[in-house]
Amino acid sequence: MMEESESRKQTLLSLLESAGIWIPDNVTSIGDLSPETFVSICAQCVNLIDQTASLPTTLPDAAIDKLKMCADMGLAIKRLGFIGDMSYIKLLYPSEDDLHKLTRFLVERLTESTRPVKIAEVKDVNARGKTKEDGSNIGGRLDLNRQREKLEDPSLHNAMPEAEEIPFNGLSRQNLGKAKLPAFFYGELFDEEGKSGRDLFGNEETAAAGDDKDVQKAISNKEQPSMVIIEKEELRNEEKVLTEEVTAKTSELQHLEEELELLKAAAEMAFGDQNSIDFCVEQLEEQVDAKRCNITELKSQWDAFRMPLEEKKRNLEESLYANIPDSQEKLQKLRELEHEKQLVLSEITKREEEHSKLSADLEKQPKLPSRTSYIERIKEITKSSQKQDADIKRILKETRELQLESNSIQDRLHRTYAVLDEIVCREAKRDPVVRKAYRLLTSLHDCFGQISEKILTTDRISREMTELEKKLAAMASRSLNVDKLQADLDAIVKENECLELRLAENP
Repeated sequence: MMEESESRKQTLLSLLESAGIWIPDNVTSIGDLSPETFVSICAQCVNLIDQTASLPTTLPDAAIDKLKMCADMGLAIKRLGFIGDMSYIKLLYPSEDDLHKLTRFLVERLTESTRPVKIAEVKDVNARGKTKEDGSNIGGRLDLNRQREKLEDPSLHNAMPEAEEIPFNGLSRQNLGKAKLPAFFYGELFDEEGKSGRDLFGNEETAAAGDDKDVQKAISNKEQPSMVIIEKEELRNEEKVLTEEVTAKTSELQHLEEELELLKAAAEMAFGDQNSIDFCVEQLEEQVDAKRCNITELKSQWDAFRMPLEEKKRNLEESLYANIPDSQEKLQKLRELEHEKQLVLSEITKREEEHSKLSADLEKQPKLPSRTSYIERIKEITKSSQKQDADIKRILKETRELQLESNSIQDRLHRTYAVLDEIVCREAKRDPVVRKAYRLLTSLHDCFGQISEKILTTDRISREMTELEKKLAAMASRSLNVDKLQADLDAIVKENECLELRLAENP
């Protein structure tokens, strides 16, 4: 039962955290709440439940202000429907029972509230530590490799700088230029736009020289459109096949590198007896951070390399389509589509980051018991309650029977004593021996009467002692610190003296 009670108290804290209530890291149960933290939690809950309330979440320094703030908070909690005493003592000097009752009431009201939950404002309190990145998760490494594949994928609009080192057999820059520029003049913009980024290899000077030659050759190729189209289709097929081969080889190489790294890490963990698991986890985290920094650096380098090429490409397209209205319209539509695609990609990246963060938070959440376990526990509690009810009824029945039997015995005893007293008293006037026996009988009756009264008094005193012990245990459970109370009282007295002096100085 104690474990169930502790689990329920921890569940209350987790429900408060899920509702957006700030709880310090060192608080693991209801009993760990200090008066300052408890007042802060109550203020946050009231502000969330009642949108018109604006209670401060930290206790002021002055004792009078503390009392006034706790009194206002008690009135606000009473307005929410709390049944029972809600004075400032319950907030400044709460017992563990008061903490549990009030926390459970606030959780119930937060659950019943249909308003959207907002994160309560907490002043002068450091926020809880951010979630650490789980470096030991192999999925993070796979995600980094997936991002690197996106950067190195040759099917993007603009190729990576490493693409210059890939050998394209049978595919020269001049042929690419012939395949591209005549298609522009014949309006096949949408077919060739996907390969425009791959045609720009080398640095800016080489690209500019190649484009000038392509323009000259395009003018000469106007007279042979059919041959150029055929050659363009052949080059397109060759480029597609080579691109697929390069993509397959690159992905296969990356998978092999990942597998090699994993095998190396596993071997180091298996054979490195001197290194503990924590040390291996730290190494993996360092590797993940290094790869993340490397990817960020590659992205920045790629952006620095890509921007001037895109600008040059845009200028060449504008100069090329200056006299072709249809091509200008198609180019404008294509740019709009590319802009929309970039927005969608950025949104996808943002959503993936949020998903990974929420997944990490979900994994770190405490595993709550299933609904079936709660149902079984409720059934057990119901059965035990029924058994207790049956025991209580049986005990009450036996108590009534014993009371009736005791009453009948007392009545019989009183009648017997009255008859015996009358007989012995009559005979005692005649015989001195009977007179002596009568005196003994009277003394015995008085002694038994005193014994009966003492038994009743002892029973009453024992019941009162039990009640006083319960009250003493309740007082002991309260976090009433006499020194703290005395310090608060002294502070109030000092503040009152200061106010009296001010009033005397300013009549």
